[in-house]
Amino acid sequence: MSVGLLAVVDDILSAALKASAKSAGVVIDDAAVTPQYVRGIRPARELPVVGWITVGSLVNKFVIIIPLALLLTAFAPWVLPYLLIIGGSYLCFEGAEKVLEWFGLHHGHAEEGARNERQLILGAVRTDLILSTEIMLISLSNLDPGLSLWMTVLVLTVIALMMTGVVYGAVALLVKIDDVGIAMAGGETRRWRHLGTRIVLAMPVVFRVISVIGTVAMLWVGGHLLLGNLGEVGLTFFSDLLHGIAHALEPAGAVVAWIGETIASGVAGLAWGLVIVAAVLAIGRMIGKRPSFSEGGESPATQRA
Repeated sequence: MSVGLLAVVDDILSAALKASAKSAGVVIDDAAVTPQYVRGIRPARELPVVGWITVGSLVNKFVIIIPLALLLTAFAPWVLPYLLIIGGSYLCFEGAEKVLEWFGLHHGHAEEGARNERQLILGAVRTDLILSTEIMLISLSNLDPGLSLWMTVLVLTVIALMMTGVVYGAVALLVKIDDVGIAMAGGETRRWRHLGTRIVLAMPVVFRVISVIGTVAMLWVGGHLLLGNLGEVGLTFFSDLLHGIAHALEPAGAVVAWIGETIASGVAGLAWGLVIVAAVLAIGRMIGKRPSFSEGGESPATQRA
């Protein structure tokens, strides 16, 4: 009995690792995007906020994404590309708006010093919903078609828990590492004090870099979702263009081809995001409202040490 149970567990873990391998890039993007939502709040509130975002991510996966993905896969698979196009468009919108902030163009933002934790958490959870949807759909598409429904659910459960732990464990480490540096700077030995001071001084730069990476990741993932799924709904020009760029660069190596495809996705994501920003602003003016795009995150230009 125990041997059979171990075999089942081994099958589940093996299927989960294999299915989730292709979503590793999105997991990295998720880990890069999330810290920018937490920076700037009081240190005592950093881990609680990360904890609430983690809970929101689990709710996204287990209450919304997995049940909906299974239902749509069984009864309406044609809907999935449209959902991913909408999700990709949202990421493009967020990424483009943050790029505009880098150039000093703020659209109805609240003061950065007065950060609303509830808005921050909701914004992070909304972004997680899109990134987690892609992670779970990529994983689902790489499962063995012969798996039973219950095995599929168990494998997706393992993937959801594993990915959430990796992403938000990394985020928690990132947002608290400066506190570790402060503690080390007060140590007894000179070497520890010197290392702690270097960590503290480096963290503002690290988070500015992470914020830029997170924004670029939004545009890359959003643009890739948009172009790839437009091809799935019949507008093959965009997906063919993306594949054409990758194919043309293949002789230079797989890494160069990936970089070229990523740049093309990012440029497309930025262009589409700027169109959406312009449309939102135009609609806001028409109805006499000034939209606020703030989700509690800070742009690299406004982050303080």
